[in-house]
Amino acid sequence: MDIILQPWPWYVTGPLITLVMLLLFYFGKSFGMSSNLRTLCSIGGAGKYADFFKFDWKAQRWNLVVVLGAVLGGFIAVNFLSDGSNIALSPDTLTDLETLGFQNAGAAILPPEIYDWDAVLTVKGMSILIIAGFLVGFGTRYAGGCTSGHAISGLSNLQKPSLVAVIGFFIGGLIMTHFILPLIFTTS
Repeated sequence: MDIILQPWPWYVTGPLITLVMLLLFYFGKSFGMSSNLRTLCSIGGAGKYADFFKFDWKAQRWNLVVVLGAVLGGFIAVNFLSDGSNIALSPDTLTDLETLGFQNAGAAILPPEIYDWDAVLTVKGMSILIIAGFLVGFGTRYAGGCTSGHAISGLSNLQKPSLVAVIGFFIGGLIMTHFILPLIFTTS
């Protein structure tokens, strides 16, 4: 049980991701989570209103199973396979987060300062969720895929657009971390 409860090192998880990618490549599939939204919208009848959703969604059922597995796997991992220890964050990160007003950083997977109902059901909380949701949705559609699709699947297939997208993801993450996050959460 200790093996399952502890984080796995890169030299175990990396080859496992590689194995999955080789299997997907062998079967002619490409991995990505955001494409499931298009599939779900198509199943719901969105093809009646927009040509983008007119496609053979049944060919994408396998990817819906991947999403279901990710949700169930995450639930099982958090509720049954977690040893309850804090997330390993660097001391500098903890200090930076405390400066921004995050108490007990690393004690929970989702910081309560953002994800508790008390935080969400405020003007600031709703604004953050709506703006972030729009930017993620627009960015995913504009980039032709999400971080998992481009960074894992696209880069493993040596696709130049995926390299450009991943570089953009990193630049966006750095801008968010160093400039926007302090503007949103500075407690002074």
